[in-house]
Amino acid sequence: MLSTSAGSVFVRSRQGRGPAVLLLHGFPSSSYDFRGVVDRLGDRAWLTLDFLGFGLSDKPRPHRYSLLEQADIVQSVVADVDPGPVVLLAHDMGTSVATELLARDLNGALPFEIQRAVLTNGSVIIERASLRPSQKILRGPLGPAFARLTNERGFLRGFAKLFSAQHPLSNEEAQAQWALLARDDGHRILHLLCAYLNERVRFAPRWHGAVRDWDKPLGFLWATGDPVATTEVLAGLRELRPAAEVITLPGVGHYPQIEVPDEFTAGARQLLALD
Repeated sequence: MLSTSAGSVFVRSRQGRGPAVLLLHGFPSSSYDFRGVVDRLGDRAWLTLDFLGFGLSDKPRPHRYSLLEQADIVQSVVADVDPGPVVLLAHDMGTSVATELLARDLNGALPFEIQRAVLTNGSVIIERASLRPSQKILRGPLGPAFARLTNERGFLRGFAKLFSAQHPLSNEEAQAQWALLARDDGHRILHLLCAYLNERVRFAPRWHGAVRDWDKPLGFLWATGDPVATTEVLAGLRELRPAAEVITLPGVGHYPQIEVPDEFTAGARQLLALD
């Protein structure tokens, strides 16, 4: 655990051959999503964390959760682990933390070196995404009531819809995801954690500009069966960055790192030039 001004965050890392792979997870899950990826990185160094409010990290309340703060926490984690230069792999909500880091790098304000980055299945261009009904409720005035009423059965029913028919959510995965979410009553603060959706609107010029202007290799690894971060989002990213290298995973749902870890990791390794 790493202590920060807002609370303690859970960090995992492994020493090895560099550059280290920095993995950023999405909403509403945790770094547990990447267990199948880090197991396939061979002798590569890697580090990952549970964002504040998620997984095994502290879940303070009341608290104003912000992607800017999460980016600050990533900087603290990198400073603590001190892996040297990193390559960045970000999923879902983590893609917006990643674009904030890229924006800071563009401004000369990032205290560590990112050599390459890959964004995967995140609604970076939110107006092109197909948000789930629960996300729309959580970010609105009924969000607190919806969070209070969230239970295991309802959560897992919605979570299962993020997976493809070819690779459905397993019972083991479902139980683990719920246990991590519900730890310290984390499911009761979903409306607070969902504030990042509004930040994607507020900071769109900055974060879209980072996708467009960051002067190092940036690739997209996209599961095309995602019902949320659809291929429309990918199309928008390709408009911002026409020269970006793209790898698609046809028919796979929102969690490709869980559904098809072999194919996902192979794509990430290619885009991050790890082979």
